[in-house]
Amino acid sequence: MMRVGLYRPVHVKTLRSQKLRMLLTHRKLLQSKAIAIENDLRATLRNFGLKVGMVGTVKFEGRIRELVANVPDVAVLVEPLLVVRRVLREQLGILHRRLLAVVRDDDVCRRLMTVPGVGAVVALTYRATVDVPARFRNSKAVGAVLGLTPSRYQSGESDRIGRISRCGDEMARMMLYEAAQSMLARSAKWSWLKAWAIKIARHRGMKKAIVALARRLAVIMHRIWVAGTEFRWTREVAAA
Repeated sequence: MMRVGLYRPVHVKTLRSQKLRMLLTHRKLLQSKAIAIENDLRATLRNFGLKVGMVGTVKFEGRIRELVANVPDVAVLVEPLLVVRRVLREQLGILHRRLLAVVRDDDVCRRLMTVPGVGAVVALTYRATVDVPARFRNSKAVGAVLGLTPSRYQSGESDRIGRISRCGDEMARMMLYEAAQSMLARSAKWSWLKAWAIKIARHRGMKKAIVALARRLAVIMHRIWVAGTEFRWTREVAAA
């Protein structure tokens, strides 16, 4: 089967990319556990009529202690979760600072971050996932590998185009979604790319615009990496 070409070669990531991936996954794990504890505290205290409300990460523990100050039996049950949450947040901060230090010293990540909506976590996730940009025959192939292109069903006379395939690396795909949402919702600076996505949102809805923008971000970031350039904010600059 191997001699006739039924098996395709699989890319084995470099040791550096594997270490970066470990950093990203461990950071994400600690973050998800801390958020789960916070959500559980909010839900259980709500049963006793104690509403946490809108409070930031730094003031969360103080707010919880304030609410349970007059309910000692509940405070005893809450304390272990607060201790675990505090440790998780401290260790998460250590990993996040490590991540920022890696991005700061990486030329590729700094250039990827010139794209609107792309921050340190998105840039490093993309770098660790793509690993070796030369393994893609062209930039458009990245979107397909990350599961951001429509799946196609062909059988006999049937030829249907479905939703995106969602194959490939889920973490990288989710990070590109977040970058697309950030560009559309929070980025104040205008660009040709945002104008393109807004046009799609007006005609086909915001969800499809986010998916289309995430796919195009994957292509643009690969081109920036290969060409050694930065993001070009206007069409005129891109054509120059």
